Amino acid sequence: MIAQLYAPPTIEPITLAELEAHLRIDTMTLAEALTPYTCTAAGSHIVTTGYTLYGTWVDVLGKEAIVYLRPVNNGAGGTVDCKIQESDDQVTVADWTGGAFTQVTEANDTTIQEKAYTGTKQYIRTASKILVAACEFGTDVMVKGADAVVSDELTAIIQAAREHVEDNTRRALLTQTWDYFLQEWPEGDRFRLPFGNLQSVTSVSWFDTDGTETTLTAGTDYLVETNGEDCGFIVLPYGESWPTDTLYPSNPIKVRFICGWTAAADIPKKIRAAHLMICADLWQNREAQTQTVYLYKENPTVARFLGSVRIPWEF
Repeated sequence: MIAQLYAPPTIEPITLAELEAHLRIDTMTLAEALTPYTCTAAGSHIVTTGYTLYGTWVDVLGKEAIVYLRPVNNGAGGTVDCKIQESDDQVTVADWTGGAFTQVTEANDTTIQEKAYTGTKQYIRTASKILVAACEFGTDVMVKGADAVVSDELTAIIQAAREHVEDNTRRALLTQTWDYFLQEWPEGDRFRLPFGNLQSVTSVSWFDTDGTETTLTAGTDYLVETNGEDCGFIVLPYGESWPTDTLYPSNPIKVRFICGWTAAADIPKKIRAAHLMICADLWQNREAQTQTVYLYKENPTVARFLGSVRIPWEF
């Protein structure tokens, strides 16, 4: 199989905090483990039009985080609405489900509110709306993480274990984009794409003998079968045929597609359990073996878990 990873997953099957809890790692004092960040500076904030008072982004990837809303004093009739927003890149932003605080009024403007962030994005912030009168308040994010050296090592282990599971199951676990190359068009009316959990096909293109690329039109030149957790297919529509021009001699046909489960919680529990077992083995035996030589067949439970979800086709 000739396939190149175009865009790797942005999240892992388990978070750093989940692995720390699984390993019972507690290497720091409470003060060392907690880092406070100011999101919206405390002070008097004027009336806004909508949720336009934005806090500073805080990186919480793989860590536990609690967001605090600290009201002090609302002006006469003033109200504060505050919610948590999340993003992977600080560009595409969405409201985090369940991240809205109780509205602050004069009746509760000395009550501190808190919400634990349990989402999967790398960055969070608060967005606030002030109506009627200026209000005094601020928002903070408390982040809990492991020692930097331990954290980096565990993060590397999580990725190595995920790649190992993918190699042995022939699956892409989480959303990632691949370029898949073929040397010729199939004899039949379809061909299978690797890795399972096909989400969508970005493009199907081919190169002629001069190296000129032609992109096929989805729905007209080809159809897409996603097939759930199984492998998806590129299929010819009824009455259509593959291009008959002479193909470029090296990797002339390219399919760019997106595959994998969209969220870590969607991954079957047996795969997540196997992933945790592999991570634990790599951590406990980190002085005796390297991540690259670990063989999942050494652990029969892992072997059974992964063997039952392995894609049977070779590409």
